[in-house]
Amino acid sequence: MQRQAVPLSRSEKCIVGTGLERQAALDSGVLAIAEHEGKVIYTDTDKILLSGNGDTLNIPLGQILAYCAATIGGELALGKNVLVAYMPWEGYNFEDAVLISERLVYEDIYTSFHIRKYEIQTHVTSQGPDRLLRAILGIQVSTSKETCLKLPIGGRGRVIDVRWIQKRVGSSYNPETIRVYILQKREIKVGDKVAGRHNVGQIFECSLGLAGGLLDRHYRIAPFDERYEQEASRKLVFSELYQASKQTATPWVFEPEYPGKSRIFDGRTGDPFEQPVIIGKPYILKLIHQVDDKIHGRSSGHYALVWALEGFGVAYILQEMLTYKSDHIRARQEVLGTTIIGGAIPNPEDAPESFRLLVRELRSLALELNHFFVTKPYTFHYKTNKPEKDGLFCERIFGPIKSGWTRNNL
Repeated sequence: MQRQAVPLSRSEKCIVGTGLERQAALDSGVLAIAEHEGKVIYTDTDKILLSGNGDTLNIPLGQILAYCAATIGGELALGKNVLVAYMPWEGYNFEDAVLISERLVYEDIYTSFHIRKYEIQTHVTSQGPDRLLRAILGIQVSTSKETCLKLPIGGRGRVIDVRWIQKRVGSSYNPETIRVYILQKREIKVGDKVAGRHNVGQIFECSLGLAGGLLDRHYRIAPFDERYEQEASRKLVFSELYQASKQTATPWVFEPEYPGKSRIFDGRTGDPFEQPVIIGKPYILKLIHQVDDKIHGRSSGHYALVWALEGFGVAYILQEMLTYKSDHIRARQEVLGTTIIGGAIPNPEDAPESFRLLVRELRSLALELNHFFVTKPYTFHYKTNKPEKDGLFCERIFGPIKSGWTRNNL
């Protein structure tokens, strides 16, 4: 799960770690490490200068000089140690859902920053008429079109950098690329995915994290198992919970009747819950699968408008988009002629080319597909292939239907 995690604006070191966090940060290659011994003589946001003169050496070789966004103290830090209770809550956390506090939003506990790169390449084209439009419509069209770089639907943020990149080539045509970097600030919201590290012993991690948070300790242990002795993990966790309970004068942390669990109360009524609940501080990550990207992916693209029109049931606009405004060659020419001379736009009498292509593709899969146009809709019997009385399209029952329908047999 750590491969899918998003670095937060303010991360924390995990209370219960595996001991590999420092090595993982070093292997990532994003830390600034001293390449030789020396003394720091200058620093800014871009560089750190070291000088090795005589006995003034105070930075050893390999020392970490600066951290990155996903490290703290030279260790990998991707998530937060948050207070968690493993319990159902009125069905809101059904199956894999979780219920979070408003504090995680208002206090930017799980706020992350995302940088999106948008680029456009400049083109130098020869002037001339658009042959395709002239062949279809028979009119002269403009030779220029808008090619501005625009933010896609659903995009937002602040421009943090603009770069103009020019490639040096031998020919006279030198393509240039403009790159715009936009920063987005994303608070956690409904639909975002969160998860733990999915290691063995998540319940033990939760309880040990609670003890470590109260005792201000950090643990670096291998995955919970019993290779040392029977019930070794349980003994370690209960021992730390007992010490935390005694040293911090919080008896609810370790209750002998149900160790590892606590009796909690409903804040709305003041009544205790029926069963004791496991409470702790596991290390929870915010994953890259975020609802903003999912909504954006479904609200942009060539078919987004078609899906929206289908949802609102606008049949006539869809019919125009799939015929006159699509690849229905003859119907499009008739619309152009009717628009020029005036008159009513006729209904298309055959299928567009895209539908013909679909029919041929289905036939190539050994599927027999025949289609023909009917001016009056009927309900056909699936065995006799004849119209039925009092069917779905019976005008006596449902009223007259004016639009044309295409019937397909598959």
